[in-house]
Amino acid sequence: MKMKKLCLALAAACAFGASSAQAATDIQFWYANTGAIADEINSIVNRFNASQSAYKVVAVYKGDYSTTMTAAIAAYRSGKAPDIVQMFEVGTATMIASGKAIKPVYEVMAQAHEKFDPKSYLPAVASYYSDTHGRLMAMPFNSSTAVFFYNKDMFKKAGLDPNKPPKTWDEVEQDALKLKGAGISCPFTTAWQSWVQLENMSAWHNVLFATKQNGFGGMDAKLVFNNEVLVRHIAKLSSWVKSGLFVYAGRTNQPDAKFTGGDCAMYTGSSSVYGLAQGTAKFAFGVSELPYYPDVKGAPYNTIIGGASLWVMGGKKPIEYKGVAKFFTFLSSPEIQAEWSQKTGYVPITKAAYELSKKEGFYEKNPGTDVAIKQLLLRNPTVNTKGIRLGNFPQIRTIIDEELEAVWAQKKGPKQALDDAVTRGNAELVKFERANKAGAR
Repeated sequence: MKMKKLCLALAAACAFGASSAQAATDIQFWYANTGAIADEINSIVNRFNASQSAYKVVAVYKGDYSTTMTAAIAAYRSGKAPDIVQMFEVGTATMIASGKAIKPVYEVMAQAHEKFDPKSYLPAVASYYSDTHGRLMAMPFNSSTAVFFYNKDMFKKAGLDPNKPPKTWDEVEQDALKLKGAGISCPFTTAWQSWVQLENMSAWHNVLFATKQNGFGGMDAKLVFNNEVLVRHIAKLSSWVKSGLFVYAGRTNQPDAKFTGGDCAMYTGSSSVYGLAQGTAKFAFGVSELPYYPDVKGAPYNTIIGGASLWVMGGKKPIEYKGVAKFFTFLSSPEIQAEWSQKTGYVPITKAAYELSKKEGFYEKNPGTDVAIKQLLLRNPTVNTKGIRLGNFPQIRTIIDEELEAVWAQKKGPKQALDDAVTRGNAELVKFERANKAGAR
C-alpha cells in the first residue's frame, strides 16, 4: 500500500512538473516591420524567450503601420487585442486619447516592480511619448529621424567630392545638376515626403507646423505649415521635378529601393535605411545631415523622431502585464539596444546604449551612423522642434501626400497646395476633437 501511494505521489509530482514546464504565459506582440528589421525583432524576441521560462513572447507581423493600427483597434473592440502593439509615431495622439484601450507603460512597469527610469531614455525620444506630467505612455522602440544619403560612386562619376556631401538645399541643387550632366537619370529622391519635407523641415528651421505647440498643448490645435519657409521649399522641389533633378517615387518607403538599388544619387529618408543600404547596396554610400536654408535665422535646430513605439493594450491579466514588463526591461538593456541600433540604423533609445556603441568604437568604424542622434541632440528642443502630436495624423498625412502629388504633377502651385492641405487637415483635427470630447462625456 505504501509503495502504491509512493508511486501515485511520484506520478502526481511528475505530472505537475510537466504542466509547470509548459505553463509559460503567452505575450502577444504585433509588429509592422519587414525585411532585416523584422529579422532583428524576431531575434530579440527569441533571445528573451530563451532567457527565461515564465513567459513566451509571440511576435506576429500584422502588415504596415496603418494596417497594424486598424487591426489593433478592431481586435480591442472584439476583445481579442494583443498584449503589445507596435504603433507609428503619428498614431500617438490617437492612442493617448483612447482611454482604457491602453495601459500606460509607466503603470505597467511600476505594478511589476521593474526598475524603470524615464530619464535614462534620450530626451527627444522620451518626451514625444510622455504625457504632460513626463510619464511614459508607450515604450520607445524603433526611433529614427530624417537624414541625407548619397551615392559616393555617382559623386565621383559626376566629378564631385565623395567626401563632401551638400549641406544646404542650394548645394543639393548644384550637385544634382552635375549628376544629371553626368548621365544620372535620378539625381535626387525622397521617402516619406510629409515627414521629411514638411514635418522635419519645420523643426530643422524652428518654424511651427501646428498651433498649441504642434499639438502637445491641446486637441484644439490648427495646422499652420503653409508658411513662407515651407512654401519656398516645396516650390524648389517642384522646379526640380520639371527639370528632372527630383524623381518622385512614392509616399512612404517605396523610394528606399531607388537609392539602395543604385538608381538615385541623393536621397532623404529614415536613418533606419542605413541597415538596408549596408546589406544590399553594391556601391559606396555616405550619410550626412539633412540640408537646410542658411538664411533662416538660427537654422539648423534639431530634427524630430519617426518610427514607432510599443503600446500595451488594456484589459489584460496581471500575469500578462508582468510578462510585458519583463520583456520591456530586456528590450531596453544597453546591450540589446546598442545591437539593435547598430544593425538597423535606428537611434539607440537610451543614453547607456549610445555610450556603449561609442565605447565599442562603432561610430568611428561606421562613419555617418551617428548623424541621426547628433541631429536629434543638436539643440535643446523649442516649442517648435520637440515633435508633432496631432489627432487623425495618419489621415492628415494622406491629405498632404495628395496635395504634394498635385504639385509634382504640376496641377497645383505650391502655395495653393499647402493652403488646401491646411484647410483639409484642420477639418480632420476638428473631427478628432469632437469625437474625443463626445467620448469623454
